[in-house]
Amino acid sequence: MITVERNILLPVPLDEAVSYLEEFERTEEWDPGTVRCARVDAGAVRPGSTWHNTSRFRGRTTELVYRLDVREPARLVFVGENGTVVATDEMTFAARGAGATALTYRASFRFKGLARLAAPFLRNAFERLGDDVVERMPAAVAGRPR
Repeated sequence: MITVERNILLPVPLDEAVSYLEEFERTEEWDPGTVRCARVDAGAVRPGSTWHNTSRFRGRTTELVYRLDVREPARLVFVGENGTVVATDEMTFAARGAGATALTYRASFRFKGLARLAAPFLRNAFERLGDDVVERMPAAVAGRPR
């Protein structure tokens, strides 16, 4: 398994940060690996809500179906899966004053089958992707996508 964790200061209050990030289709705005992300079901975002995500990583395109597993006032957990990987995005929030939020963002990737053999060689690429998220997310959450 590969786990990448980053601490990100978001320039919005906690409730705005959670509201923005629970709409997982917005990964198109802050995750440089996401090509397209669309909500599959309808209604209010809640545990069990699902999204179809198309990502590009190291020149290859992959499709995952993500579901919201945990929706708490200061924590979101999304789990995406396809035939080769289970990806878990966990976001934990803490208020920092009146207008800012500290986010701990943890992305974990558990590879299946033969893809497990490639995992040790992918860590650096996932770390770079984490760095790119740190650069893009604050502006996206504040309504100023890059």
